Amino acid sequence: MGSSKYEVVIGLEVHVQLTTQTKIFCGCSTRFGSAPNSQTCPVCLGLPGALPVLNRKVVEYAIRTGLATHCAIAPRSVFARKNYFYPDLPKGYQISQFELPICEHGHLEIETEDGGPKTIGITRIHMEEDAGKLLHGEGPEAGSSSFVDLNRACTPLLEIVSEPDMRSSDEAIAYLKKLHQIVMYLGVCDGNLEEGSFRCDANVSIRPWGQKEFGTRAELKNINSFRFIKQAIDYEVERQADILDDGGKVVQETRLFDSVTGMTRSMRGKEEAHDYRYFPDPDLVPLVVSPEWVEQVRQELPELPEAKVARFIREFGIPRYDAEVLSADRAMAEYYDATVARHGNGKLCANWVMGEVQRRLNEDGVAISDSPVTPELLAALLGRIDDNTISGKIAKTVFEEMWRSGDAPDKIIEEKGLKQVTDTGAIEQIIDEVIAANLDQVEEYRGGKDKVFGFFVGQVMKASKGKANPAAVNEMLKKKLQG
Repeated sequence: MGSSKYEVVIGLEVHVQLTTQTKIFCGCSTRFGSAPNSQTCPVCLGLPGALPVLNRKVVEYAIRTGLATHCAIAPRSVFARKNYFYPDLPKGYQISQFELPICEHGHLEIETEDGGPKTIGITRIHMEEDAGKLLHGEGPEAGSSSFVDLNRACTPLLEIVSEPDMRSSDEAIAYLKKLHQIVMYLGVCDGNLEEGSFRCDANVSIRPWGQKEFGTRAELKNINSFRFIKQAIDYEVERQADILDDGGKVVQETRLFDSVTGMTRSMRGKEEAHDYRYFPDPDLVPLVVSPEWVEQVRQELPELPEAKVARFIREFGIPRYDAEVLSADRAMAEYYDATVARHGNGKLCANWVMGEVQRRLNEDGVAISDSPVTPELLAALLGRIDDNTISGKIAKTVFEEMWRSGDAPDKIIEEKGLKQVTDTGAIEQIIDEVIAANLDQVEEYRGGKDKVFGFFVGQVMKASKGKANPAAVNEMLKKKLQG
């Protein structure tokens, strides 16, 4: 394989399905999974005389996304008709934006393979409607027929087009994950790759190192997982390198990725913009966005991941790794924020949210919004560790019961008799009994085998059923054994 001789050039077109309740140009529901063609009307069916009416929420979401990706918001943008024929496109054209999109000239910053930052330019973000869906091999004549489901037709999309600034599949995935995180933080997209809510077309080309002109690109269509996107790009790079190494020429085309074989295959020749015969849609007036509206949306933006990471480090004193893990998901970040607000110790809260809470969420397959242990309950539990009511080990037992029952920690501690033994007299009695029962180990310890100390700690904790205060046990044991 000859790819090391060539520089890789990647640009991405990401289609983000918006979380509006209704479609972009009509009042039909956008709910996923309904019976075929049950969420349609004359507008999304493309019936003669039906006129589109723009959904204001779609525009707001476009502005929100543009601001979060450092784009300029156009005061005037225009919808255009993108003309092509396909069975799931009932009007024979798609309403999109072309020359005058709503957002332009943005960027995102990613971390590269060598750990340094890199800025990826965003050419444009524009609004458009989705097409329908073809169902192959389903229904009463499964072997010979395809069926059209137009529920998805007219569903609102944002197309986010990057500059060709990425130089490896790893950089492409870093960009996609950053963009995916942002649109989910904004609440404009549910981020579900399997349902097609976030899907990507990758434009991939290669050129000899030092060459300024771009090579001939292939467009890889509608790939719906980060792993498959990386595989598709890597395969395409090697495919093009082999063609050039053999003296051939790469053909500009659209290709599909086969996740079973890990290979791309030709779908059709790549269309250029003029092939779509774009022209302004006569049924939709130009969209005018006032500075006041843009400013209102800006003020309503949530705290975004980068800002949240910086604040967690600054205010709570936790390592960057912890801050990035806790900020990866907005709901997780808000849960952690609420816990620290009630408890105060940022690192202890981080350890428990990333540890016990995340473990149980994963085991039960539930979202953190559905956690039976709320931030208030978790903070109360951590408070009982602070005041020595229970040890850290016993706290994990209490947490399990809290997760099962939803009860407050104080109730569980009281009902199950889990209060920590801090009475030095009671602890001393247990220590004396353990030492008397293990005289051989006492001699080993006094003979220089320090590791035996852990054995005594374990025996005391076992005898106290885990209730003895660990700090007191350690201090008193050392004195007894050295005596």
